[in-house]
Amino acid sequence: MKLLAIETSTESCSVALVHGDTLIARSELAPRRHAELVLPMADALLAEAGLARQALDAIAVGRGPGAFTGVRLGVSLAQGMAMALDVPVVTISSLAALAMEAPLDAGDAVILAVIDARMGELYVASYRRDGAGGLLPLDAERVCTAEALVLPTAAAWHVVGSGWGTYAEVLRGRFGGSKIVSSDGVRFPQASHIAQMAVGEFLAGRAQAPELALPVYLRDKVALTLAEQGRR
Repeated sequence: MKLLAIETSTESCSVALVHGDTLIARSELAPRRHAELVLPMADALLAEAGLARQALDAIAVGRGPGAFTGVRLGVSLAQGMAMALDVPVVTISSLAALAMEAPLDAGDAVILAVIDARMGELYVASYRRDGAGGLLPLDAERVCTAEALVLPTAAAWHVVGSGWGTYAEVLRGRFGGSKIVSSDGVRFPQASHIAQMAVGEFLAGRAQAPELALPVYLRDKVALTLAEQGRR
């Protein structure tokens, strides 16, 4: 199995390559530099593995949600590379990839993945580890304010993502009496986790033709009007 994964939905730009039982990756926190970094990162990984692009079996990509420009860039690159190579695309939730950044010894604690969506909102979803290295979603991916967040019932939580870094004080009030086992507001979705999950999806027959690989934005509005900015 030879699969290249791209994740550009947040401030972190990352690429990963699976070849056989080996996974190698490059990642850089580089807001607004994704377009210049992602293809050189991919070429560097292929060179390190001694593979040509034509040897790839599939392209995987973080489909969002996240920054509109970053999500669009990643999906467009994945589609273009896949079309050129005549291989399928596997799309993976960027929130699920973020949840994989939570501690492996999560036990029964639920993972809350929260990405700062700007404009006073969060992209958010809850997961539990399935015991086989994967995740079980506990609710739908959604965009909402921190104040409006409604969580499933759980005794303990791991919270991960830039949404915690921005809205920690408000979010603490949404857990009620539940225990926050760990929290990390400087984690971002990574291509290494996109690649790991994409291999399973590919082997399960859930890869798609490039033109069917679509981004997930969760909201269409990407900026506040001047009037809205004045009210904040």
